[in-house]
Amino acid sequence: MSDHYYSRTPQTSHDRKIHETVLRDMTLKFETDAGVFSKSGIDYGSRALIERLVLDPADRVLDVGCGYGPIGLTAARLVPEGHVTCIDINERAIELAAGNAKRNGIDNVTVRQSDLYEAVRGQQFDVILTNPPIRAGKAVVHRIFEEGYDLLRPGGSMWVVIQKKQGAPSAEAKLEAVFGTVEEIGKDKGYRILKAVKTMES
Repeated sequence: MSDHYYSRTPQTSHDRKIHETVLRDMTLKFETDAGVFSKSGIDYGSRALIERLVLDPADRVLDVGCGYGPIGLTAARLVPEGHVTCIDINERAIELAAGNAKRNGIDNVTVRQSDLYEAVRGQQFDVILTNPPIRAGKAVVHRIFEEGYDLLRPGGSMWVVIQKKQGAPSAEAKLEAVFGTVEEIGKDKGYRILKAVKTMES
């Protein structure tokens, strides 16, 4: 199997670097490495999602495909009375995310290696966030939407960032099929931020 950022155990030689960045007016430091998504710094799509994200202070949040943690750890700062769970199949990414939580003094976060949702079955969340692994294929992305629905409490929301040229229209159609309605929160250089809400009656 070729080595991808969605591989469970990347074999690529290490190339660790520290990046300091400002997200939501907060200065954060992230260690990155080869074999993880966007190793050279926080990608534009993740930034676009982070900047538009609206959370309540006590939300329970799940970051799916967390990589080295920029979305989930920023979210943790935005929910001081809540908790964020970060999951990723990539063991190297999980190690980095856990280390980056400590590096930034963020303790309301749990980081777990997980093939899709296997490590969080039976839990309930107010918000699910994802910059989905497009290269893993449409079937994987659609499973994130379908299986995530069951982990959201009624009234909970899923936030997705995806490029138009990488399948945003089909992603939106799938979200509509699963959730019923989808709101476009914003557009930024070809990226679309979509929010789908689980109905209270679900």
